[in-house]
Amino acid sequence: MSDLVEQHTILSVVVGSRAYGLDGPDSDHDRRGVYAAPTALFWRLDKPPTHLDGPRDEQFSWEVERFCQLALQANPTVLEVLFSDLIEHITTDGEALRAARTAFLSRRVADTYGNYARDQLKRVEARRARTGETNHKQAMHMLRLLMAGAHVLRTGEIMLDVTAHRDRLLAVKAGTEPWPGWAETLMADLATAAGETRLPEHPDREKINALLTEIRRRNLS
Repeated sequence: MSDLVEQHTILSVVVGSRAYGLDGPDSDHDRRGVYAAPTALFWRLDKPPTHLDGPRDEQFSWEVERFCQLALQANPTVLEVLFSDLIEHITTDGEALRAARTAFLSRRVADTYGNYARDQLKRVEARRARTGETNHKQAMHMLRLLMAGAHVLRTGEIMLDVTAHRDRLLAVKAGTEPWPGWAETLMADLATAAGETRLPEHPDREKINALLTEIRRRNLS
C-alpha cells in the first residue's frame, strides 16, 4: 500500500517542532500528508486504507476523504497540515485543498483545541501523581495548543510558528520556567476568544463536498 503514498500524495508537509519554531539540532522531521486513492479502487469490496504510516520515518498520511472528515471536526493535528508553510510536495489537488482550508474552520475549534490542551494537562497531572515527576514536554505543548486555539478563533488562521515564545516555551520544556499560572491565563484567553470569535457556527460542508467530488473526478483514470 506504500505506493498510495509514493504515487498519489497530493500534499506533504512538515509539522511538529520544526514548524513550531521549537526545533533543535536533533529534532525529527514530522511529515504529514494527504493522498488521493484512485477513484476506481472504491468500486472494489476492499476499500483503500484511510491512513498509512511511512514509508519514511516519522511519516503519516491520510486518504483525502478521511482527512476532510477529521478537518471538518476541527482536529488540531489535521488542520495544521493545511496551514504548514513547510511544504515538501504539492499537486493541483493539494493546492485546491489548501485553497479551501478556511472552509473547514468553525467555532468548534474552541472545544477541540481546549480539549486537546486539557487532555495534555490531565496527563501531566496523572504522571505527577503517579511518579512525582512532571512531563515538561507535555506541559509545553499544552501551552502551545492554548495559544493556537485563541489565535485561530481571533484570526481564522491556524498558528504553527510560536518563535515569538520560543525561549519561554523551551524553558518550560527544560523544567526551568513555572507554567501553571501561564496555563490559567491562556485558558482564560481561549474562553474570551471563543466568546468574541467571528468564525461560523459550522464549517462549509458543501464547499468541501464539491472539492472532494472534483478530486474524485480527476482521479478516475
